[in-house]
Amino acid sequence: MTDSPFPDPGRPRGWRRHRPLLWLAAAMAGLVIVSLIGTVVDHRMLTGLPIWDKSVKFALSVAIYAVTWVWLLAGPIRRPRSAWWAGTIAAGALAVEMVIIVTQIVRGTTSHFNNTTPFDRILFDIMGFSIVVVWVATLVASLAVVAAPAADPARAAAVRWGTALSLTGMAVGFLMFLPARGAPRPRSIGGAHTVGAPDGGPGLPFLGWSTAHGDLRIPHFAGIHALQLVPLTLAALELAAAQVPTLRSVAVRARLVTVAGTSYAAVLALLTWQAMRGQSIVRPDRWTLVAGLLVAVVAAAAAVLALRGRRSTAGTAVALEVSR
Repeated sequence: MTDSPFPDPGRPRGWRRHRPLLWLAAAMAGLVIVSLIGTVVDHRMLTGLPIWDKSVKFALSVAIYAVTWVWLLAGPIRRPRSAWWAGTIAAGALAVEMVIIVTQIVRGTTSHFNNTTPFDRILFDIMGFSIVVVWVATLVASLAVVAAPAADPARAAAVRWGTALSLTGMAVGFLMFLPARGAPRPRSIGGAHTVGAPDGGPGLPFLGWSTAHGDLRIPHFAGIHALQLVPLTLAALELAAAQVPTLRSVAVRARLVTVAGTSYAAVLALLTWQAMRGQSIVRPDRWTLVAGLLVAVVAAAAAVLALRGRRSTAGTAVALEVSR
C-alpha cells in the first residue's frame, strides 16, 4: 500500500508532518541567508531601507508561519484532508508572493501597491490574490484545528485564541488598500502602509515602521504572530507550574490563557485605532496612553481573578470536607 500524503489520526505524529509547509520553511530559511548576503553586497535603498531588508522580514515571517502550522496540523484535526489541502494551498500562495517580492527587489522597485507599469500592476494583482488565498486557506485550517476535541482545555484555548487573532491580524492588511488617508498619493501607488504620509519616511531600524505617522504594519504584524505568542504564553505557564502550585490546575491555565487572548485582542484593536488615526507608535497621545493603561489594569485584574478562582474552589472543597 502506498503512503497517503494526508495526515492519518491513527498513525504516529511523524507520519503527519506537512511536507509542503516544511519545504516552504526550508526555502525561506535559505532566502533569509541569501537576503542577508544581499544587504551586505547590494547597497541600494528602497523606501528608506536597504532593499533586501524586505525579503529578510517576509522570509522570516513566512518561515515562522510554516513551522507553526506544521506543528498545529500534526495535532488533533477534525477534517485532516481539508486541513492538509488548506496548508498546501497556503504554502503555494505564500511561495508565489515571495517569488514576486524577490523579483521586484532584483528589479529595484517595490512589490506592494505598485501600479507604475502594466507589469508591476500584474505582479501586485497576483500578490493581492495570493494574500486572499492565504487568508481563506488559513481560515479553513484554523476551523479544522479548533473543531477537534482536546483533552487539555488550556491548550485548546491557546490554539483558538492564537488562530483567531492571527486571522484578524492578517485581515488588518486589507486596510492598507483603502483610499489615501491624510496624504494624497500618485496613481501609480495602489495602497500604503503609512497613514497620514507616503511610505518611505523616517522609521524604526530594520522594521521600517513609521516614527512620524500611523503605520498599519504594526497591528498587522502583532496580529499575525499571536499564533506564536499566545501558545508561548501557555508554555511559560506550564513551565512555571513546577514552581507555582496554583498553575498546576488546567482550569487556572485555561482562564489565564483566556485573559491573555482577550488582552491581546484589546491591544490589537488599540494598535489599529492608533495607526488609523495617523499616529506614530513612538508618539502616542493621551487618549492612546489612557486606553493602553486601561487595558493593562483590566488585564491585571482579570489575571488576579483567574488565580483567585483556583483558591476559591480549593477553599470550597475544604469547607465541604470539614462539614462532613
